[in-house]
Amino acid sequence: MEQTTPTQTGPAHASMFDAYRTRVGQHDEMIGHDGQPLEHWRTFIDLLDGIGAEQLSGRWEEARRLIHENGVTYNVYGDPRGMDRPWELDPIPVMISAPEWDRLEAALVQRARLLEAILTDLYGPQRLLREGLVPPELVLANPTFLRPCWNLRVPQGRYLHLYAADLGRSSDGSLRVINDRTQAPSGAGYALENRIVLTRTLPDVFRACNVQRLAMFFRTLRETLASLAPQHKDNPCVALLTPGPLNETYFEHAYLARYLGYTLVEGGDLTVRDDCLYLKTLSGLRQVDVLLRRLDAEFCDPLELRGDSFLGVAGLAHAARLGNLTVCNALGSSLAESAGFLPLLPGLCRTLLGEELLLGSVGTWWCGDAQGLAYTRQHLRELVIKSAFPTASVEPVFGDQLSENQREELLRKIEARPHEFVAQERLPLATTPALSGLEAEPRHLMVRTYVAASPGGFTVMPGGLARFGVTSAERVVSMQRGGGSKDVWVQSPGPVSTYSLLTPAAERVELSRGGGELPSRVADNLYWLGRYVERSESLIRLCRGIFVRLTEQTGLDADTELPCLLRAATHVTRSYPGFVATDARQLLSDPEEELLALVFDDGKSGSVRSTLAEAKRAASTVRDRLSQDTWRALSSLDQEFSGHGPGSRQVSLVDTLPLLNRSVLTLSALSGLVMESMTRGLGWTFLDMGRRIERAVQTANLLRCTMVYPPASEGPVLEAVLEIADSVMTYRRRYLASLQPHAVLDLLLSDPTNPRSIAYCLGAVSDHIRTLPGEALLPAKRTDQRLVLSLLTTLQLASVEELCEPDKERMRGQLDDLLDRLYIELPALSDAISHVYLSHIITSRQLIQGVPRT
Repeated sequence: MEQTTPTQTGPAHASMFDAYRTRVGQHDEMIGHDGQPLEHWRTFIDLLDGIGAEQLSGRWEEARRLIHENGVTYNVYGDPRGMDRPWELDPIPVMISAPEWDRLEAALVQRARLLEAILTDLYGPQRLLREGLVPPELVLANPTFLRPCWNLRVPQGRYLHLYAADLGRSSDGSLRVINDRTQAPSGAGYALENRIVLTRTLPDVFRACNVQRLAMFFRTLRETLASLAPQHKDNPCVALLTPGPLNETYFEHAYLARYLGYTLVEGGDLTVRDDCLYLKTLSGLRQVDVLLRRLDAEFCDPLELRGDSFLGVAGLAHAARLGNLTVCNALGSSLAESAGFLPLLPGLCRTLLGEELLLGSVGTWWCGDAQGLAYTRQHLRELVIKSAFPTASVEPVFGDQLSENQREELLRKIEARPHEFVAQERLPLATTPALSGLEAEPRHLMVRTYVAASPGGFTVMPGGLARFGVTSAERVVSMQRGGGSKDVWVQSPGPVSTYSLLTPAAERVELSRGGGELPSRVADNLYWLGRYVERSESLIRLCRGIFVRLTEQTGLDADTELPCLLRAATHVTRSYPGFVATDARQLLSDPEEELLALVFDDGKSGSVRSTLAEAKRAASTVRDRLSQDTWRALSSLDQEFSGHGPGSRQVSLVDTLPLLNRSVLTLSALSGLVMESMTRGLGWTFLDMGRRIERAVQTANLLRCTMVYPPASEGPVLEAVLEIADSVMTYRRRYLASLQPHAVLDLLLSDPTNPRSIAYCLGAVSDHIRTLPGEALLPAKRTDQRLVLSLLTTLQLASVEELCEPDKERMRGQLDDLLDRLYIELPALSDAISHVYLSHIITSRQLIQGVPRT
């Protein structure tokens, strides 16, 4: 980012950057004022020219596919692409020379020290207020000044454990701070993901440019957080607190938790007991020593802070006050984000640090000051008006975009409450090359840099997260508006450290077969992930069986087999009235539209598409527990079905059948991943229990819809049932081609060796229940155990021959009674498991030991 005079040796570089050089303005990160590339960009440009625009574009398409498959997302509320918008990354990084980085690094460390000193004073002795160095309106009227946190104990005097600064280039080419981020800075995880993607796409280029690595920064952050644990524990429990999967940067929360080795938690996973914070796990309570929060401070404790918050934990602030918990960043640290502090920082730096401020801010005038208000009146057309307080829901207003009447109205609002507003100059923002097709185009740029606390002060990430505008004309850089991101490459003057947070191959590690504690919320989502995946497979198999018969028409009994299967589709998906409506005769004769809706209509709660969406939602909440291949399989399914929603090209049964076939294979592969790749811990146990219970439910529903009222010619229906239940080959191996209802019923209902039978599924659930924590402590059987044993006994005692006997009305009454009982008691079994192990109110061990519910 250094604006230095380029080296004049050698001709200008060609290829994709030829046209770019003619389009840049006065300030560009790559091109100097004479139109030649800056020195520290030359190696990169030469190597990229050697690759060529077409090959680079091809590599990048593959990288974008991996980003999508890996689920790297940035959620934007109201985005037409949904809450899982793929992360936008550009293959051309931002290059920073070693000399400029040295100056910037020192300036960022100083700024972090200054902001921490300001927080220490304002939440402590408040000398700055008493001496008039900080106007009281900027503090006492600021909603981010948390009064319950005044004099709150802060371990080692650290308020800022992770700080970020947004940088832009001013008209003179120097860097300026646009925003300080002291609440819970986001983006460090995205910076890490950007680096990983780019080094895999351009490995030779990355090595040749001698780029500094990021791992040492994250190691410092991890070591610092561990050192802040109360009582200086050797192996403290550090958790990352997230608002949940609907948060715009939730992917980053899960990604960082996995990379740093922390437990990802939500407020519902935690509880305060005896003035300590605990994680609720299946094995009981585990004390949390350090909480790295990605939740705004005011939402962290509904008891002392924001009373309407459902995201935090009652009593958390009190646990921190007593020194039993370290919260990072400290509660109340967002006060330093106030834009009203920016014009005060040079003077505060001299007062608190005895130094001149090394890194200036964007020109800012606080309207609560008479001079600042006067300047704002005179120059409103050229300024940007913002809230002085970081939590206020006031969008920036650009003076040059307002009419004269609108400017007068804005001035009246400012003059009514001047302390709530600041005016800022509009930085021109330098441009940087971004790949568009086969050419590079200029985009306006901002860079977010990160500073982490260290034992000796602060350390700076040698890189950062660069963001650029969506078009060349767009000067507002915002991911919410569709902008993209870049990696930031800081060149090293010497050899680059090869340190990695991954354990070196030569270093001996302690053997372990544990997988860590499993929070009850995680177990809950894994359980429902298993249920939704199994439900999706059952629905797809059912639809495929119907689609095959309608498209092939060979041997189809249109009077008995087809209506039976169509009514089963409505009952299984519960998309009433559908094919069971009293006036469904026309629908039964022309079922294509309704069948396609059962597959693609996300407005139908039981459709294939909506069920897959629920499976992906459950998976997104446990991203840190799933392998990349598992997530890719779910993402590919979601992508396959999302292209056929309302407004898309109408498809037919013939078009859809290959999609259903592919989906069955993908779901089978997903089941194989679960069976062969997941260790047999509690997470796998709950995932498999969900699958087994859902398979039993789906099989019972299928049998209830197809075998209770046998048609005169039952053979085609029985064959369809076996095909949908994926048991055709097993049946033929045992009975050849003779289709008998009692044999089909035995295979799908009572056979303990058939993984598709209800008896097998219930047996697996019973085995899982016996392995869950605390089972041996119970003096008597719990409800879940009694239910599963009762159902298993009923199935073992039932005679399939008697169940298949029809009564005078040609109805199999005994079978109907048995399936009706399964229909009622299987959901009851699911509820009982949730009541004992998946309750978010108290922990499993407390239930086991008989502690009363609160």
